[in-house]
Amino acid sequence: MQIPRRVLLTSALLATALPAISSRAAAQRPVLPNQPVAIDSTDPVALMVARLDLERYKATIKGLTQFGDRRAGTDRNRAAIDWIEAQLKSYGCTNTERITYEHLQFARPPAAPAAGAENRPNPAVAGSAAAARRPGPPVAAGGGRARGVRTRTGVNNDSLAQPDARLRALNAQPAEPGMREQVYCTKVGTTRPDEMYIVGGHMDGIGWGEAANDDGSGTAIVMELARIFSSPDVQTERSIRFILFNNEETGLNGARAYVQQREALQGIESPAGSGRYPEPKWLGMIQHDMMLFDHGMPRPDGTISPVQRPEADVNIEFQMNSKQARASQDLAWTFHAANARYATNYPAQVGPHMTNTDSGPFQDIIASISLRENERGTQVGSGWSPHWHQPTDLYSTYSDDDFRLGLNAAQTTLGAVGKLAGATVKK
Repeated sequence: MQIPRRVLLTSALLATALPAISSRAAAQRPVLPNQPVAIDSTDPVALMVARLDLERYKATIKGLTQFGDRRAGTDRNRAAIDWIEAQLKSYGCTNTERITYEHLQFARPPAAPAAGAENRPNPAVAGSAAAARRPGPPVAAGGGRARGVRTRTGVNNDSLAQPDARLRALNAQPAEPGMREQVYCTKVGTTRPDEMYIVGGHMDGIGWGEAANDDGSGTAIVMELARIFSSPDVQTERSIRFILFNNEETGLNGARAYVQQREALQGIESPAGSGRYPEPKWLGMIQHDMMLFDHGMPRPDGTISPVQRPEADVNIEFQMNSKQARASQDLAWTFHAANARYATNYPAQVGPHMTNTDSGPFQDIIASISLRENERGTQVGSGWSPHWHQPTDLYSTYSDDDFRLGLNAAQTTLGAVGKLAGATVKK
């Protein structure tokens, strides 16, 4: 048996020069080892994963932050959509399209909890008011019991909490009801163009920051995957759609609009006999939402470690009580296996509680999963991510170790979707 030839590649994503958050943080931060990554040159998906680059991923997030928090219903949101579409086209994903929908009402995000509320469930995360009043340990939306130290969390609606005058001015325009748009592009399959995986993230944010993590980090993953799959030497048997949802922060409205408009069109050839499928049959939906910050549980005094914990992981979630729970769980474990094979630094963990993100409207229709930095309900809802919807959700807040966690999620998704879609690389 011939042993596959392997190429040792030291990737930029393993660079050890990590910029300091502060002198104290720099002294505490564990430096990830600069080890060569073995790339199987006989595996086309491995070759594609090797094209992911930490600096490119960071640059994409940085590009998104020029539009501030990208709140839906504002000029900065519309400018960000134009920028995303231009980037996708520059990658070679030229068949970009937009979904248009009307958003007449939008909910004002809940105010941050008052002092002393850190040990009460946050209704924005914990579900209904009845659930918030239920005696006993708080149960997060989607299921799961919060454990350990909890600290206050919520949404910042105070412009003066943002000390940067330039950013305050950029984020000043309020949201208005009306027409909304969201952009997507499609890698058309060569042999099964009528079947498709959906890879998503949401491009809108709130909180008077830059929405760098929520959800610039997930949007950048989708864009980077679109770039690599759009390379002229890459082909896939099945189609892949890369979509950047809007209005996630107001109740998953963009994802709901997509399902309402497109579900009935699945697998219909149009025009008949053309071999074209404007909406291929959905095989699975993969959402990316908050990918950078896994610094662990709050300390007893409510503070958070300033550095990424060495045991940080990529959380892969499905919803255990959805109609497609079995198929979604199978998809989650497929991604877990892809992480073990293709991700360079951080392992994956599968969990049964997926909530409050754009995969929700799909979960009773097709296999649906969400990749994120922490368990959405039980950890983010307990204050494990202190920059969530806050003025501190800035590009400058995060270190290379944080960005690398997002890149490992990109490696995971590229590896899994590449295999599922039958990706090949021309030589």
